[in-house]
Amino acid sequence: MAINYTWDVSKVDTYPTKSSQSDVVYRVHWRLKGTDDSNNDSDGLAQTNTIYGTQIIDTSDLSSFTAFGSLNSSTVQGWVETALGSSKVTQLKSKISADITEKVTPTSVLKTLGS
Repeated sequence: MAINYTWDVSKVDTYPTKSSQSDVVYRVHWRLKGTDDSNNDSDGLAQTNTIYGTQIIDTSDLSSFTAFGSLNSSTVQGWVETALGSSKVTQLKSKISADITEKVTPTSVLKTLGS
């Protein structure tokens, strides 16, 4: 099972002005989605799972500030992954993988008795 992970970091909270800078990103609303194309569901769609959260970004030092208009998803994703730490990112990916595995090979199934 090969899972591809994609980040969505397109929603952010900003300070309108901080330390003479405009639109300073201080919180990112992120989603991490895992997609397993090798194990499709009954409708033929890839198995997926998504975890979401928010991450505060340290704005105490704006010496390497990037203007909001120059930001891209790759930069913001890097901030989020750095702030979360590699072990937390690994935990999130492991949780997504485990949830997809449970969908593909469930350990429990709800059944309804006939009347």
